[in-house]
Amino acid sequence: NAVALASAQDHKRIFDHDQGPNTGGMGAYSPAPVVTPEIHAQVMETVIYPTLRGMASEGIAYTGFLYAGLMIDTQNPDKHSIKVLEFNARMGDPETQPILLRLQSDLVEFLTLGSSVGGLKPYIDHQKTLDWDVRPTVGVVMAAAGYPADVQKGDVIAGLAANVGNDDVQVFHAGTQLNAAGEVITNGGRVLCVTALGADIVEAQKNAYAAVKKISWAGVQYRTDIAWRAIGR
Repeated sequence: NAVALASAQDHKRIFDHDQGPNTGGMGAYSPAPVVTPEIHAQVMETVIYPTLRGMASEGIAYTGFLYAGLMIDTQNPDKHSIKVLEFNARMGDPETQPILLRLQSDLVEFLTLGSSVGGLKPYIDHQKTLDWDVRPTVGVVMAAAGYPADVQKGDVIAGLAANVGNDDVQVFHAGTQLNAAGEVITNGGRVLCVTALGADIVEAQKNAYAAVKKISWAGVQYRTDIAWRAIGR
């Protein structure tokens, strides 16, 4: 069995307007407008459920997240418009951050049920549901100087406390660590994902970038157009 989480779409290229080399992801938004209810149903029927049946037929026991990376041809909305790019046995990054900010159900309870035999049955039978904030979210990745090539590490990050207390903003840490002085410093390529809710996708984008601008370090880089595809729709 499988229970679908909310959809999300990311931006891979390092620079605005989807220019430059690919990265692990420079930001994402949820929900993805391209995933209409019809597309969602197609994904479940033509990708997810056949995958589960195939795993069962081969005796593959798996409990956990199954992330389906898809390419969707919106110009040809038929059964063949959905292409599977990859599967990951984990949640996606940076798609996870906008999704989790929208999740209002108890994540730990859901994970506990999902890890037990038959634990998802209440969700499959619609006796329980995952509750989502209807507002969209935008997550902006703040990356270190040099990313996605050789990155600069050890820069002190300023302004992290500026967004504390705002329930509509969450700063997710990735490539960070504490130095001997107790300061948060950069320690990887993608350093932070600053994620915000908004009444609509335009406001979510505005709120995310307002939060981003409060944080800084030497050589920080980030895209300024995350969610442009959603806004264009």
